[in-house]
Amino acid sequence: MTLRLLPALIVFAAMALAANSNAQQVTAHDTALPIEIAADALEVQQDKQIAVFSGNVDAQQGSIKLRADRIWVHYQGDDPEDAAKAISRIDAEGKVFFSLGTETAEGDQGTYSVDNGVITLTGDVVLTQGNNVIKGTRVVFDLTTGQSAMDGNKSGGNGRVRGLFVPRRDDGR
Repeated sequence: MTLRLLPALIVFAAMALAANSNAQQVTAHDTALPIEIAADALEVQQDKQIAVFSGNVDAQQGSIKLRADRIWVHYQGDDPEDAAKAISRIDAEGKVFFSLGTETAEGDQGTYSVDNGVITLTGDVVLTQGNNVIKGTRVVFDLTTGQSAMDGNKSGGNGRVRGLFVPRRDDGR
């Protein structure tokens, strides 16, 4: 299934460009799909039940893709070979890039709560779809319900979400 991240955000933001925006998405993502991770290095901290992937990290679950400098995979259980079945959370840091189809989101840090099906990006967050761009400091995607919300910079800025929406021209561009 494909989750459309930005169309609903764009429609809502166009109606009311505000510090908080919520929108219902059309479809949901299957959070039970396997997660594949590739990186330059892996360190397993069995006592903490954490696997640290670093260097050119690429992770994928269905059509969702995540790239980052480093990710921490939190898992449950004592058998590392069975860890993929028990991943509870993935934390990402450094040039975090998330995509689903034609929509992308970038931020400084990210967390994917696998148990809840919620992805949160923070820092300088930029969402794009084609020429349309929305900027803020925190975005939350609920992959199960399709709900999403973005906050503006409340500490060092004016607390507003900013968006640029480019209308289609008559020639289809």
